[in-house]
Amino acid sequence: QVQLVESGGGLVQAGGSLRLSCAASGRTFSSDNMGWFRQPPGKEREFVAAINFWGITDYVNSVKGRFTISRDYAKDTLYLQMNSLKPEDTAVYYCACAAGTSTITTKRGDYNYWGQGTQVTVSS
Repeated sequence: QVQLVESGGGLVQAGGSLRLSCAASGRTFSSDNMGWFRQPPGKEREFVAAINFWGITDYVNSVKGRFTISRDYAKDTLYLQMNSLKPEDTAVYYCACAAGTSTITTKRGDYNYWGQGTQVTVSS
């Protein structure tokens, strides 16, 4: 059974940092595209960052230069380092896997496995 389990969320002041982790199990993820999405209160789930097998990354414009996505292939763990956090970054953050997709993708519909989400709250 495929499982993605996020951790690392919490409450932080604006300008602070958090690192989210996503532990993956149940299949070999090393060749899959992995991503982070977020859902702000009252809004749709949106793409944040993605990384593919070759380490190619992509980010939504609003987090470029502040967030960094990375993965540890040996541990099957995905990370999202978030710096210079802003109140508008407040959301539930979800880890996702586009199984069998080696090319980078930002499309929510391409992701077929999801974690349960972790809350990130940035106070002003």
